[in-house]
Amino acid sequence: MITLIIHGCGNYSFTGASIPDGTESFQVNLFENNSGNNVGSIFEPGLDRDFTIALQNILENQTNLEMLQNDGDLVYEGEIIEYRVSPMTATANLDAAQNRLTITVNVIFSNFKKEDDNFERRFSFYYDFPAEQQLISVKNEAHEIIFERITQDIFNASLAKW
Repeated sequence: MITLIIHGCGNYSFTGASIPDGTESFQVNLFENNSGNNVGSIFEPGLDRDFTIALQNILENQTNLEMLQNDGDLVYEGEIIEYRVSPMTATANLDAAQNRLTITVNVIFSNFKKEDDNFERRFSFYYDFPAEQQLISVKNEAHEIIFERITQDIFNASLAKW
């Protein structure tokens, strides 16, 4: 009876991932940081490495797939295309009262076991913070929150089909 229950779960994980038959591995290529190439966007050193690691971590933690450097059954690649701080609300004196950090990532997902699942799509999220604070003072928390949301959205789009 227990064997049937375990076998019945076959290609699903407890996180809701629907992994195609025969899929055993994934790879996450370095997401190049091209944010400085867009008008109004700034370049943040190390963002490429940090985002790539965050995506690797969620896939390792929410699937039983093996992470490979090459020839993965699932391949995630792309670029960071926006890293922007924008004023969101103003005071009566028209000074910024709140700022928003927005990060946008363009993702190319290739599923070599089920090519109908392949896509190229943008994912974006933001973090609001008081205008009297400098980005440097909230950057770690902001990155953590933004990366968590974007990587979960990528996971959902590629494996949970949400």
